[in-house]
Amino acid sequence: MSLVSSLTGHYDAITAKLSGRVPESLVLAFVRVVLGGVFWRSGQTKVEEGTWFKLTETTYELFRTEYAGVPLPPQFAAVMANAAEHVLPALLLAGLFTRFSALALLGMTLVIQFFVYPDAWWPEHSLWAALALVLIARGGGLFSLDALLAGKRG
Repeated sequence: MSLVSSLTGHYDAITAKLSGRVPESLVLAFVRVVLGGVFWRSGQTKVEEGTWFKLTETTYELFRTEYAGVPLPPQFAAVMANAAEHVLPALLLAGLFTRFSALALLGMTLVIQFFVYPDAWWPEHSLWAALALVLIARGGGLFSLDALLAGKRG
């Protein structure tokens, strides 16, 4: 057996183990936490300290001025964006409706990209989109409520 054959054999064995369901599910859990964390932290900057959903006056002003390009009434956009920035990350953390939540966050990312910060595609928005696309394509993995519910349905 040649050195090249031996190395490729070892490489193939390692990649087969890393491609298994458990390692992939650990990565998907990490992706869920990372993507959810981005939006959760953003949502937390918009609410009064010690509350879940009470928006600050600064938030309403932000939607009237800096985020004015969003094609929705500012009051409505502020409330909906904040709700999404809290509910969707919580769903991702639990791995519940993972694909739907990731798709909705991808939609938010695209709205932010096109209507608010068009110069922020690289590196922020492209990375958020990539994380969301991974979850849309692969789902929440084994360590998710989606997997638990799928097991009960199947």
